[in-house]
Amino acid sequence: MKMNTIESPLSRFQLPKLAAVALGGLLLVGCAGNPPNEQFAVTESAVRGAMSAGATEYAPVDMRAAQEKWKQAELAMQKENYEEARRLAQQAEWDARVAERKAQAAKAQKAVEDAQKGIQELREESMRGLQQ
Repeated sequence: MKMNTIESPLSRFQLPKLAAVALGGLLLVGCAGNPPNEQFAVTESAVRGAMSAGATEYAPVDMRAAQEKWKQAELAMQKENYEEARRLAQQAEWDARVAERKAQAAKAQKAVEDAQKGIQELREESMRGLQQ
């Protein structure tokens, strides 16, 4: 049994598009008025991780940028400027992640240099042993 369906002005292709646009608008409105608590938690974790990785020593410029943006984000949060707070917290998070990666890379480079130095010392020691 075949049923005849009447196409409405909103075809089956237009309805999902409209729903997506409406949902996107609701999300934007919802984000604008809510404190970015989750982003703040992520940012705080990233800043702490960078500090424990030695970013203040190995990547001081990036770490300072992260800390300054983090402070600005906290001030924006106190003023209930949530969009600005969210944006600054995201930037601070990424600055902290860059600082952490740079610190890890610097530590790895130092370990490679130390290993190469140790290998060189062993070679020199073995050469002295052969000469005796």
